Amino acid sequence: MKITDGDAFSRSIGVPFFSPLITKKDKQAVLKALESPLLTDGPILREFENAFAKFAGAKFAIGVSNATSALHLTIKSAGIGNGDEVIIPDMTFVATASSVLLSGATPVLADINDDLNISVKSIEKSITSKTKAILPVHFAGKPCNMTDIGRIAKKNNLIVIEDCAHAIGSKYNKRHVGTFGSAGCFSFYPTKNITSIEGGMITTNSGKIAKYISTLRNHGILKSLKERYTHGKPWDYDVLEPGYNYRLDEIRSALGLSQLERINKLNSDRKRAFEYYNSKLDNVKGISTPKIQRDSTEAFHLYIIKIKKDYKISRDALFRKMLSQGIRTSVHYKPLHKFTVFKKKAKIYDKLDNSEMTYKEVISLPFYPQISRIQQDQVIECIV
Repeated sequence: MKITDGDAFSRSIGVPFFSPLITKKDKQAVLKALESPLLTDGPILREFENAFAKFAGAKFAIGVSNATSALHLTIKSAGIGNGDEVIIPDMTFVATASSVLLSGATPVLADINDDLNISVKSIEKSITSKTKAILPVHFAGKPCNMTDIGRIAKKNNLIVIEDCAHAIGSKYNKRHVGTFGSAGCFSFYPTKNITSIEGGMITTNSGKIAKYISTLRNHGILKSLKERYTHGKPWDYDVLEPGYNYRLDEIRSALGLSQLERINKLNSDRKRAFEYYNSKLDNVKGISTPKIQRDSTEAFHLYIIKIKKDYKISRDALFRKMLSQGIRTSVHYKPLHKFTVFKKKAKIYDKLDNSEMTYKEVISLPFYPQISRIQQDQVIECIV
């Protein structure tokens, strides 16, 4: 078997936590995009948007600079601002909460379930007269209970905005996530199921939301770059409200589009690696492995185990042991209520017991489509 430079690099550092998978075809797509005279806000972005909308089963998709800007723009499109509250899970990446704060609203931290997704019961306990929206996160690619979340939202006249950063390819009741609420926000960060290096996408079935976000991502300018330089004077445009430079350029769009073409294969390889870990770790005393939801399609973005009290060492001790053997791991995530900024600016109306306990137990193992059985066996041997 031929050993590639990538294989040699992986062996030299043991097992990386993540390794990007950029193919020759991806590189060719990027180089071709570089030949275009229009390097941003152009036809490749439109092609990527159309392909992603079709993939997700949404009427519209709007490409933006990253998932944080996607969340920020979507929250603004819902008219959420000063004095409003948005319910989010306590265990998520800081960008979820920061996006709420950037809009002027207040994040309300809710507890999580055993599957790491937001707790429906905690959502109900966190609703006040100021609540404007629920922002569920499909954690590690496992879809949230959108039936109950939708029911609560309807009952209380709340907006639902989905954080789908982990969930490219995830479906709930055969419907792609990001199409249940007013909009869904996706990430193409290097560790995600497909990457454009940096980048994000917003899916929506609302033409009004799509138009508003498309304008606001480009400084609030009412004309696209193509429109400005095709008809009339390129400087003769209007701005109705201050916008942002949240554009997704042609280079990253080309990479994202190329990767999207093989998303099913990438997710299938992730599932295979996920199931192999489970087959070897399911019966290890003191280890709780993630379960696959049979009524959903998961994107298998992360592989997270829980270290219980009857395991031979603590979670942190296992982290140190694996690190000493060149195996990189991480924790997803430090709960939001432990960060200084959110201690000051977020609100909590329910106990966060499960989030607190889970944070002490979880550890994310090396996981990516091209991870080899040899690499997985190194990780497994270190655990068992």
